Amino acid sequence: MPSPFDVLQVDRDADEETVHQAYRRRVKEVHPDQGGSAREFQLVQSAYETIVEGTAESWYETNGTDEPATAAESAPEPDPNVHVEYLDYEAVVANGWELGDDELFRKARRAGLDDDAYGELTVEPGDYLLEAAEGAGFDWPFSCRGGACANCAVLVVGGELEMTVDNVLSDELVAQGIQLSCIGTPVSDDLQVVYNVKDLPGLEELQLPSRTS
Repeated sequence: MPSPFDVLQVDRDADEETVHQAYRRRVKEVHPDQGGSAREFQLVQSAYETIVEGTAESWYETNGTDEPATAAESAPEPDPNVHVEYLDYEAVVANGWELGDDELFRKARRAGLDDDAYGELTVEPGDYLLEAAEGAGFDWPFSCRGGACANCAVLVVGGELEMTVDNVLSDELVAQGIQLSCIGTPVSDDLQVVYNVKDLPGLEELQLPSRTS
């Protein structure tokens, strides 16, 4: 069984930035859309989390079986399903609304927007927000699905979304409520998000070529 450092192809004494860059490179190399496998993709995610969390001693215990633990399995499970209210940033712009407006979602409820622009969905415990949106039939922006870009970024207006990996967003962006829906698990009973915010200042340079589900 290779070590987490072997999986990311970095030295054991690599600094944090080197590890981050290696993760972004490896997660794109092994992505199923690029000819990799789901197992390789999960192994790269697990290796990165192990290194940054300093828990290398548990690597073989966690990944010594044929199937490595997935991020969803290790994420804390909210109880019960999470109710999510979503709003498309394009609708915010088109209506001349402001993201910082406390009445933003009340205005959206009354605006008669179509289901793609505004609505509600349910996220089961441990599921990622992006996967839940796709399962509900929505086509939200994404690219890497591994926390290595900002294409899937959302603005959390109410509630909490917990990311399994954060190697892209700055502390400032996170403090503003920006999270990644592809690796974001809701950990509150209710959640309000504005999706499709990838073109906000500070996020454009973190994008990869877009994909559709």
